[in-house]
Amino acid sequence: MADGNGLAGRSALVTGGSSGIGRAVALTLARAGASVAVTGRRAEPLTDTVAAIEALGGRALAIQGDVRDSAHAADAVQRTVAAFGGLTILVNNAGVIGSGPLESTSDEEWDRLIEVDLKGPFLFARAAIPHLKGVAGATIINVSSVAGRRPYTGIGPYCVAKAGLDRLTECLALELAPDGIRVNAINPGVVRTNLHNASAAVADYDAFLARSKETHPLGFYGEAQDAADLVAFLASDESRWITGGLVPLDGGRGLTSLR
Repeated sequence: MADGNGLAGRSALVTGGSSGIGRAVALTLARAGASVAVTGRRAEPLTDTVAAIEALGGRALAIQGDVRDSAHAADAVQRTVAAFGGLTILVNNAGVIGSGPLESTSDEEWDRLIEVDLKGPFLFARAAIPHLKGVAGATIINVSSVAGRRPYTGIGPYCVAKAGLDRLTECLALELAPDGIRVNAINPGVVRTNLHNASAAVADYDAFLARSKETHPLGFYGEAQDAADLVAFLASDESRWITGGLVPLDGGRGLTSLR
């Protein structure tokens, strides 16, 4: 678990910071010394994340809103800058997953997946870039998925959105390198959070987790802290020469045959 003051003096904005990977990221960045703003649609879980950070002696801010809203993205960035005196780290974590064959995917479901998982990171990156330019250690980290690297049946729109997020990561990294802004993505396999459990994508979550031990070559699924530790590394100066990376965090699942 990341700790210490390696990110002291830096400020972070984490979307989807009320639970799962986002909450773990927010707490880990705070433990490393960063001031952290978290966004999400539900006020109470955001407040809980802020309280947990403050209990660690950190500075935190909750900003309620929907990542699909460009006005919310601009407001969240501005409020983070105002509260902490600047912005150093943007973590685009908010995401949703759906289920069903592409043949029967509705317009509304397609739009929901693309807008949350791909448009949202674009909106937040666009709003953040002017504030990241010229800032030492400036970085954007996108939480993608192994589904961005390979196809899976039954979650087609999610795969497409995450593949788009991977390419967005690479395009931003190339464009922003002259400004000293690093952009990377992490590509988790199955991580035990409420992402699958709260959707119709998985009928039996316990059975899904049990099967995940077989579909990941290392023999186990991930935890939110695994993702948080990788994000903290990519946010730190220890990764200062890494940009445009699509970093696998999947227990080897991306290397296996399609199943």
